[in-house]
Amino acid sequence: MAPTARDRSARGVSAHNVARRRSGRRRTLIWIAEHALACGLAVAFVGPIVFILLTSVMTDQQSLTSNLWPAHWQWSNYTAVFSKAPTGTWIKNTVVYAGLVTMCTLVSSVPVAYALARFRFRARNGVFLAVIMMMMLPPQVLVIPMYIMWARLHLTGTIWPLVIPCAFGDAFSIFLLRQFLLTIPEDYLNAARIDGCSEVRVLLRVVLPMMRPAIVAVGLFAFFNAWNDYYGPLIYTGEKPDHWTLAVGLASFKSAHAVQWNLTMAATVIAMAPVIIVFFFAQKAFIEGVTLTGVKG
Repeated sequence: MAPTARDRSARGVSAHNVARRRSGRRRTLIWIAEHALACGLAVAFVGPIVFILLTSVMTDQQSLTSNLWPAHWQWSNYTAVFSKAPTGTWIKNTVVYAGLVTMCTLVSSVPVAYALARFRFRARNGVFLAVIMMMMLPPQVLVIPMYIMWARLHLTGTIWPLVIPCAFGDAFSIFLLRQFLLTIPEDYLNAARIDGCSEVRVLLRVVLPMMRPAIVAVGLFAFFNAWNDYYGPLIYTGEKPDHWTLAVGLASFKSAHAVQWNLTMAATVIAMAPVIIVFFFAQKAFIEGVTLTGVKG
């Protein structure tokens, strides 16, 4: 007996429901796999930070055991860090160092990047190639001649040998800013020039407001690099503890309190907190700037 139209319709609906259920299960499995991977990565990244936070409020005895949860929340560890070491001086030196480096990097790199992106001159490609080559030059190559030069100028023992070179531009910052400037339409600049603006006013009134994401990204890169810098301050300020930054002081603190892991972790939290707070408030502009700096070559 041949199937009727009703039977064929029922079979079609049944097959459609089966396909729909399979598709739904597939989407559910994909969702579980994606979120399981995200959760695994989150645990891998957040786990060490949670361990540092919990250890920083433990007692001396518990910090050496396998117990990961504090039996007594000893918040006095954070005040002990300031009483047992000149942590306040280290923080002040680091803030001054990171602030000066960030300011000098931005002030010196923005005009150079603008010239490389918008001016037409014969050696432009050669200058940009030199900037790329400076990015590839390891800083360790210049340590000895630079140290000899700053020693003859009687500036060793301070942070000025690390700050003054930033006033002459930073290769990585120039590269990022130039890439972002290439994404700005030339029509905006030409309209300002027609209205009688000089190149300086075009840069200050038109370009800088449009460069905000790139400037934030470059500024955060400079600030984070200076805040976490250990190599440079160790070389130039290692002989004078009064000029140590937080990275150098934290290494010394760890050596002096090697057994007291709770105090070491509390000092680590103090060193990490400003970076996390700054990035939390500026992450949107930072991500936007990093994304847009790679649009054009």
